[in-house]
Amino acid sequence: QISFFFKHHIDCKPGQFIMAWLPGIDEKPMAVSYHSKNEFAFTSQAIGTFTKKLDSLKKGSKIGIRGPYGNSFSLKSNACVVAGGVGFASVSTLIDSLKNPLIIYGARSKAHLIYIKRYKNKKMLITTDDGSFGRKGFTTDVLKEVLQNKSIKIVYTCGPEIMMKKVFDLCEKYKVECEASLERYMACGFGICGKCMINDKICCVDGPVFNSKQLRQMPEFGQFARLKSGRKVTLKEYHEVH
Repeated sequence: QISFFFKHHIDCKPGQFIMAWLPGIDEKPMAVSYHSKNEFAFTSQAIGTFTKKLDSLKKGSKIGIRGPYGNSFSLKSNACVVAGGVGFASVSTLIDSLKNPLIIYGARSKAHLIYIKRYKNKKMLITTDDGSFGRKGFTTDVLKEVLQNKSIKIVYTCGPEIMMKKVFDLCEKYKVECEASLERYMACGFGICGKCMINDKICCVDGPVFNSKQLRQMPEFGQFARLKSGRKVTLKEYHEVH
């Protein structure tokens, strides 16, 4: 994973995203992962054509940025942030804005973990699928134990949607508020193309952050997404294509 920094002021709230454009290649939504008065950044993992091209950029290379777009997380106390994989990038500025949150972070292995040094002074519980770092298992195993203590008032989450659905279900069981940052295929970023629909919501405008009340009314959450063509498919097929 690489973080790209820009010496530029952007008026951005935790949870919002930008559209990053490489002329002649593509344009993709990116979470703002660092934000200060005169600087911001996004973090990318080289997976497809666009992100691999990003990886080849050098200091001083040109890239198009527009935004920020979407809504933001609420900022509440007694919070727990549950992140999976590179979904940590979408909640990083939220963590920076919260007062002493508990962080539960999981990835496939030690090699897939990001921001460990960045948050070494925070309360962070780490899990890996293979047990190569932290506790062997899943973020939801830890969250279940944490919620039983009844000290957490809100859970914020971003990561694989299957994980977020389990996080939401646990929050419902323990009657704790939940806000999830959802990922969908976004082509425009401001509600024109409709490709990022989830039920009756447009992810780039109504989201990407949705609260418990909204998630309850989204039967597609954890089940379906739409391809570049707009066709609705299972989450498994969506991730195989993207």
